[in-house]
Amino acid sequence: MPRQSGHPYLCTFHARKEAQALAALNVGEEIAGFLSGDYVSACDLTSALGRLFVAVARGDVKPKTAASLACISQTLVRALALAQHEFINAFGSNAWRNAVRSSFAPPPIPTQSADPSAGHVRHEVVE
Repeated sequence: MPRQSGHPYLCTFHARKEAQALAALNVGEEIAGFLSGDYVSACDLTSALGRLFVAVARGDVKPKTAASLACISQTLVRALALAQHEFINAFGSNAWRNAVRSSFAPPPIPTQSADPSAGHVRHEVVE
C-alpha cells in the first residue's frame, strides 16, 4: 500500500491505527494522573470519569474498555464510602476531614487592591 501523505513510513490504515493507539495511551496517562495519589477522592474519581466519558465520545477509548473501567469505578466508589466509614470510626470525623483536606493543594489566596480610578476594590487571585 502507498504511504500516507505526511507520514514517513506507514500506509493510511496503519497510520490511523498508530494515531488511535497514541490517543488511547495519552488518555490512559491523563486518567491515571487523577488516580495516582496516596488518597483518591470522589473529586479525583469524578474528574477521571469525565475524561473517560470525553475519550469514549471522541473514539479514543473503545466502548468495551470504557464499560470495564466503569465497573471498576463503581467498586472504587463503594470502597471510598467504606474507607470513610472505617476511618471515622477509628479516628473520628475531624481526623477524616483533616486527612481529606491535606490531600488537596491549598486553595489560592485572594488579595484586594484598590482601583483608584474607579473607586472600586479589585479582587485578584495569587497562586
